[in-house]
Amino acid sequence: MKLVTLVSNNVGVDTYLELRKAVNFKPLSRTQAKKALDNSLYIVCAYIDAKIVGMGRLVGDGAVICYIQDLMIHPNYQKQGIGTKLMNDMLAYLKSRQIFMISVIFEEGLRPFYERFGFWS
Repeated sequence: MKLVTLVSNNVGVDTYLELRKAVNFKPLSRTQAKKALDNSLYIVCAYIDAKIVGMGRLVGDGAVICYIQDLMIHPNYQKQGIGTKLMNDMLAYLKSRQIFMISVIFEEGLRPFYERFGFWS
């Protein structure tokens, strides 16, 4: 596998919308996407050779509670450990800020992935 570089809090609206489309997430308007990104607590993106291949976003109050949102891995790069890298980065961010109430909403097929991090439905 090629080297994955993580970059935090630096993703453009077009890139976000393109990645959402690639993983078949519900389409958003540019206005919705910009507001979602602007109001995020933390964003981390995964790049390979300067191409975005995944991202995760945290939303919450910045003190107690947070939701893991928009964890997306481009279909061409799934099952390569990129999601794990993004989750570990987001969880480290939350731990460093002593945010302890963490929730995630996921499709049932992804349950084994999230269970590895201590989440269950």
